[in-house]
Amino acid sequence: QVQLVETGGGLVQAGDSLRLSCAASGGTFSGSTMAWFRQPPGKEREFVAAIRWSQSSSVTYVPRSVEGRYTISREFGTNTVYLQMNSLKPEDTAVYYCAAGEPQRHDAAPLYHYWGQGTQVTVSS
Repeated sequence: QVQLVETGGGLVQAGDSLRLSCAASGGTFSGSTMAWFRQPPGKEREFVAAIRWSQSSSVTYVPRSVEGRYTISREFGTNTVYLQMNSLKPEDTAVYYCAAGEPQRHDAAPLYHYWGQGTQVTVSS
């Protein structure tokens, strides 16, 4: 059974950095995509980063809305994915979710099969 466990959320001040972790287990993820989405209060879930890897390479995707501030990476040899968030802003406040699957579009939340429980990130001004 596939499980995704997110850690690393918390309360920070504007301008701070935070790193989220997502540990995946119960499956083989090489060739799959793992991604981060966030859901601000009262808003829809939105894509913030994705990574797809094989044994020899990986490809990352980050939307323009967070490009330059957010970086997704994977711990080599594991199924742990990180989201490094820098220069955080109050509007980054959201529940952040890790997702995994084989979506045809990496930014489409409904196309992911597996989801973590989410971790809260709150950025104060």
